[in-house]
Parts: sequence; structure tokens; C-alpha cells
Amino acid sequence: MTNFHISLGSEVADALRDGRPVVALESTIVSHGLPRPDNLRVAREIEQAVRDAGAVPATIGMVAGELRVGLDDAQLTRLATVDGVSKLSVRDLAPAAATGADGATTVAATSAVAAAAGIGVFATGGLGGVHREAAQTFDESADLVTLARTPIAVVCAGVKSILDVGATLERLETLGVGVVGYRTRRFPGFYLTDAGFDLDWSVESPEQVADVLAARAAHGVHHGGLVVANPLPADEQLDPALHDRTLAEGLAALAREGITGKAVTPFLLSHFHSATEGASLAVNVRIILRNADLAARIAVAAATRRAP
Repeated sequence: MTNFHISLGSEVADALRDGRPVVALESTIVSHGLPRPDNLRVAREIEQAVRDAGAVPATIGMVAGELRVGLDDAQLTRLATVDGVSKLSVRDLAPAAATGADGATTVAATSAVAAAAGIGVFATGGLGGVHREAAQTFDESADLVTLARTPIAVVCAGVKSILDVGATLERLETLGVGVVGYRTRRFPGFYLTDAGFDLDWSVESPEQVADVLAARAAHGVHHGGLVVANPLPADEQLDPALHDRTLAEGLAALAREGITGKAVTPFLLSHFHSATEGASLAVNVRIILRNADLAARIAVAAATRRAP
């Protein structure tokens, strides 16, 4: 393979050309974040949620070395069902392309590729961040530094509660990544509505988020990302006591089995799924569907604002 250009799906290409709203979606949730066969069903539901709210979904991934923005259903099915799909951060994209790999893009890679393709809004479940014990391991997700230099709005339910949420917020501040709560002044913790930290800013509508993005572009000063933290309603979160018990058990298992690096998050998410007898999976699905809906409404508001 010698042509390494980013390929756009026809629907995505048409929408971008016409100035219609597009929402980027990651593929790691498809290949590594959800168990089979739920992963493919949920991936299709996420795309439908974006469509139902008036935008075009652009799921990003790599198929046989080709970096795609807007996977078709056959490509989505491939990444959801075949074994050996690589987990691709930004640094992995070029080696994966050169070796013809199948790959699922992380938040970092999805953000970077989406921005390169001209997409300004991205929906995911939870952001990566600073891992627990990072003072000893230096384990920090590339999501953070990528967002520091990528002008994209990421709609998420905060950062995954398996991480060090406080340290992650400190790093986001240091890196200059904007953070706003959607109708809240408290930062969510993925499975949990409230991770225990205050936010300086909140927005009340998709139109207000679009105004934030417009102000950033007009100023020409801040070139980093914007995290739109969208918490689950309290009655839809994972039971906090069950969450805390499951997390403690999962962290103990990590230490016992010596699991580190990229393998930590998939391991803990899988542990949550089994230990909560599927309750965490149901919460995870609610999170991403709500975020896909909000991201689409933000993209629609931003496109309307740009229209002559």
C-alpha cells in the first residue's frame, strides 16, 4: 500500500462539502470497549442516535491500513468481529498504516483525525486521563496532550472513574484544555454523575456550546480542545456503592496480575461488566447514546451558526 491519505466515506465527504453537521465517533469502543456481540449493535445505535438528532455520523477507524473517516457497515462489522484489531493512538497511526493493520482509534487518535478532516465535534463515552499511581508509573493517557493541540469539542461523561479524576483535571488545566459542564458545575465520573470536583464553567444548551466554539475560532488565541462534560442523571448512574466495591476489586486484580499501559482500561471495563452482571454495560451504553445525541445537536447548532 502506498496511498496513505485519509479516506472519507461518501456520506461524510458530501456533508463536509455542503457544510452540514458531522459528528466524529471513535472505534475503540467497538473493538475494545464493549463485549461481543453487544459492540456491533451498540455501534449502530450510536450512529443512529447521531442521525436522529440531525447530523451525519463519522465513525473513524483503520481497515487494512486505510485510515477511514466514516466507516461503512461492512467495515464497522469487521472491526467489531475480527480478532487482532490494534488499539491506535496518534503515534500508532503511521506504523499501522504502513503494515496494513486493522485498527480502532482511541479518543486521542479520533480527535486528531477528525480535526484533520475538518470535523469539529466528537462524541465518546469517557475521556482518558491520569492513571492512579501515575506519580510512580508516569501513566497518562495521550488523550490529554492531544486535546491540548487539537481544536475539537469532545462530548463525554467526564473521565473514566477508574482513573485519578482530580489529577486529570489538573493536567487539563495545565495543558490549556477547556472544560465546561453541560447543565452542571460538577465534573462527572463516567459511571457516576458526580466525581466530586467543581467546574468553573457550565453551558445550558447546544447553541451555547456552539457560541463557545465560535468565540474560540474568532479570537484565534486558543487552539486546543473543549471538553463538554455531560453527566448521566443521578437515577441512571451505576449504584455508587457497587461502583466503589467493583473498582477496588479491579484495582487489586490489576496489581496482582501486573497489568499496565494500554491494557489497563480494557481490563477494568471488562471487570466492571462481569462483576456488576452487566449493569455497568447498560450504564456505558446510556452514556454514549446520550453523548452522541448531544454532540449531534451541538454540531447542528454550529452548522446553523455558520450558515449565511
